[in-house]
Amino acid sequence: MNAVGAASSGLLIDSHGRVLRDLRVSITDRCNFRCLYCLPETEEAADFYRNRFVPPTKDSAGSTPIQREWKPESKILTYEEIARVVRIFAELGIRKLRLTGGEPLLRREVEKLVGLVSAVPGIDDLALTTNGFLFGKKAQALKAAGLKRISFSMDSLDPENFKRMTGRAGLDEVLAGIRLAQEIGLNPVKVNAVVIRGLNDHEIEALAEFARQHDLSFRFIEFMPLDSKRSWQRDLVVPSREILQRLQARFQLVPVVSDNKSETARRWRFADGRGEIGLIAPVSEPFCGHCNRIRLTADGQIRTCLFSLHEHDLRIRLRSGESDEAVKDFIREVVGHKEDRHHIGEPEFVQPERTMSCIGG
Repeated sequence: MNAVGAASSGLLIDSHGRVLRDLRVSITDRCNFRCLYCLPETEEAADFYRNRFVPPTKDSAGSTPIQREWKPESKILTYEEIARVVRIFAELGIRKLRLTGGEPLLRREVEKLVGLVSAVPGIDDLALTTNGFLFGKKAQALKAAGLKRISFSMDSLDPENFKRMTGRAGLDEVLAGIRLAQEIGLNPVKVNAVVIRGLNDHEIEALAEFARQHDLSFRFIEFMPLDSKRSWQRDLVVPSREILQRLQARFQLVPVVSDNKSETARRWRFADGRGEIGLIAPVSEPFCGHCNRIRLTADGQIRTCLFSLHEHDLRIRLRSGESDEAVKDFIREVVGHKEDRHHIGEPEFVQPERTMSCIGG
């Protein structure tokens, strides 16, 4: 459907002609990991950045670190509120839903929410992103509630490097979670790794081999400026083109052709048919022109871009008794202001006040 047809059908279309189909809902801002690219609060994280380019308290532009403060429970959307929002978005044409955090499995009885949103008419694709540490305790309940697919974050296969990157020892639990997700039939099972130069870029080939051996969809993601210490530097980004060159030198890869222009990953499958590699390059090769996503934070703020500098308060409208139609009008107005691009690498770029943990991955 073209933009004109979408608009006449009452679907969500922004001022750049992009039809929004993908909603990402953060259900908590809390996390049990302290990853270097999000909440770098460990001594290992401090040592990594201190020994490179960034002073410990200010970035190269003189910005102070983000002061993280968890939102009180009273400001976090209830499961019933989230389900209502998902239903309203589905009526506006959203078809893909991903539950994120923080770490979503920290939220009590998260399977109840999965059950609520999986029953919403129009939601064809329900997924969840997790660091995997608690997945073993919730796997069966999540599957029974209607979860279709899952993405794990796993940045290293080396226990010590995993701890250095995440702030805790948990690699065995994550690996067990990945195996369990495959055993219970979640499909596809995806694994994501943020690649940081000088930290885990030496593991690129090993991570790809892990994907091939275990028949996984593995995504390499460029390091983005969303950390609480504002320590991101372009020098630490490993461009997806470099990752691809290294992988092609090691493996026989076959490009995967997709009709979905809004897909964030460029994909290749291994020639032997086991597993797949994806490259997500928001820094070196932005895909903003085809972005069809919108985000809702755990405290009920709509974000039209991961790097938005402004948020739009939906919670106050939900709790003031506004009708579904009034909420739809508000959402349409917000979508009309969706940014054309994120400006990373441009002189005017400003890092968002919230970290990835608080925004939702």
